[in-house]
Amino acid sequence: MSGPRVRDEEVEDLLRALAPRVLGTLVRRHRQFDACEDAVQEALLAAATQWPAGGVPDEPAAWLVTVAERRLTDAWRSESARREREQRVVASEERLAGGLVADEDDTLTLLMLCCHPELSAPSQLALTLRAVGGLTTAQIASAFLVPEATMAQRISRAKAAVRAAGARFELPAGAGERAERLRVVLHVLYLMFNEGYTSTSGEVLARAELTGEAIRLTRLMRAHLPDDGEVAGLLSLMLLTDARRPARTDAGGELVPLAEQNRSRWRADEIAEGLDLIREALAAAPVGPYQLQAAIAAVHAEAARPEDTDWREIAGLYRLLERVTPGGNPMVSLNRAVAVAEVEGPRAGLALLEALEERLAGSHRLDAVRAHLLERDGQVAAARDAYLAAARRTTSLPERRYLERRAAALG
Repeated sequence: MSGPRVRDEEVEDLLRALAPRVLGTLVRRHRQFDACEDAVQEALLAAATQWPAGGVPDEPAAWLVTVAERRLTDAWRSESARREREQRVVASEERLAGGLVADEDDTLTLLMLCCHPELSAPSQLALTLRAVGGLTTAQIASAFLVPEATMAQRISRAKAAVRAAGARFELPAGAGERAERLRVVLHVLYLMFNEGYTSTSGEVLARAELTGEAIRLTRLMRAHLPDDGEVAGLLSLMLLTDARRPARTDAGGELVPLAEQNRSRWRADEIAEGLDLIREALAAAPVGPYQLQAAIAAVHAEAARPEDTDWREIAGLYRLLERVTPGGNPMVSLNRAVAVAEVEGPRAGLALLEALEERLAGSHRLDAVRAHLLERDGQVAAARDAYLAAARRTTSLPERRYLERRAAALG
């Protein structure tokens, strides 16, 4: 029995929430991640087509599992071992007849499976968005500006790699392995958010579908691991950063830098939640990189005006972040140079950039920071050249236009 008609957006939100639960149910029964994931995608597509007009079933998760099980049956009929497999499917459907759909939430297990160390970072991102986020291949391809066929191949190769690695559908047994896999999961979610907040290429500055999905999945991680300080720190960082999104572009869609943003447009609810999260995490858990980044974002969020920003505190937090980041991160050092310049003057910041020349060779961000500091130091011609160099190197059209405008303003 189905309910009244519902909006497409409501169906999409429901399907994304149900996707990991349904996939977890199937993988636990059949132990074939790739086949089960394909079947779930077909079930999600069927639901997205039928539910807006016909209404959401009374038991939407059971509906999806049933449809996916039938897709598996169809796929396996052509294989030599179909009888054995169909018997297993029939047994599963008999259990489903009683309304049995596992209450267990497999989101954390699925995230760790999709972030298997055998996969490259792009493959981890794509597989996470599809298997856990419930996005279609076309949606993921659109978000990363690649053809759908290219993304389909990437996802197919990722699933094959998981199968070849013999990955089991369970959380890593050892505490060390589990901690390492969690680190990878958080990094994937961090990359997902960053790509959504500032797209590395294309016409638009941001992709809300990616930032929204990263926040949603990190909230799920927080529900599973409420005492983990780094999970809380990452969620806080996302919220405090995403709060600025309404002020990041002007009416024409052009980039507005942090110092020039209308802070009254920042989302107060996200700031309040982000501040509460980071205060709680810093008070209760060992300090980690995501907590420190959230603490830096919190200093910005608490400043009513740009001139109220406590840059000395930010510079100190970046110095600490450099120390705790495994292997060091040149982007952290680049951001510290900006903070030091605010405290000690542009030449102090420029001096710090010299040590980053080799590690960030070819990066438009290094050129952009150098241009900003040269401009502040009154070196107009050199600043203009650096802005133009940064503009040539970025593949983001909004960033390129902004950098070209800054160069043009210097004559």
